[in-house]
Amino acid sequence: MNALLSMYAWLETGVVALTGFCIQAPLVVTWPFDKRKVVTGRAFRLIGVTAARLNPFWKFGVHGKPVRPAGRTVVVSNHESNADPFLISYLPWEMKWLGKASLFKIPVVGWSMWLAGDIPVRRGEKDSAQEAMSTCARWLDKGMPVMIFPEGTRSKTNELLPFKDGAFRLAIETGADVLPVAVSGTRRALPKHSWRFATARALVTVGTPISTKGMTLADVERLKNMAREQILSLRASLMPHTSAGLSASTEPEREVSSR
Repeated sequence: MNALLSMYAWLETGVVALTGFCIQAPLVVTWPFDKRKVVTGRAFRLIGVTAARLNPFWKFGVHGKPVRPAGRTVVVSNHESNADPFLISYLPWEMKWLGKASLFKIPVVGWSMWLAGDIPVRRGEKDSAQEAMSTCARWLDKGMPVMIFPEGTRSKTNELLPFKDGAFRLAIETGADVLPVAVSGTRRALPKHSWRFATARALVTVGTPISTKGMTLADVERLKNMAREQILSLRASLMPHTSAGLSASTEPEREVSSR
């Protein structure tokens, strides 16, 4: 039964992605007036939200009432599974995501990521990483937050992997705030190295922005630790909800604003 429902869920996700791309693609006509690609970006995030809502295995939501961050913000989150982008897309604002370059090669999904203005990076390639960080800096200069998983990949266990420096160097060099975000429950939703979905109640919550004013690159380690401590605390606050289910107060926000 799980195999059959998983095949249905993949089919549903594919149909939503294709339909969403057909809606998103014509929106490129807004680009001359929308230099931050907010419209095509939000369209892509709402594709993810729609796919998650229609998935028979998942019940996702936002915990609390997050405040939209300042434009010059580097958003960082823990990374549990491939379901994380679907869940984080429930947050009611646009941001550009740093993602593996291989994802951009996936038909339809990769095209939508490009239309959204997301940023590809090839793992282990210094030049690619530098180019990606430069692109992130340009988005921040335009007042557009960027979203980075500082662990670099999904954790196989419940423990957070070591945080890489990139997101925090970027924040200090550009004078951006760092906004910690935590997800909980997605590890069960789509386990690493598995094509089968699992029943999951997952939540995302947003922490307190950390100012980098007055910091230098010598403060990267301290900034990483500050963000990590917040994420650990936020995640711990979510665990009772994700294990017991979503309450009415943690239903997903219905906001669909493109700003």
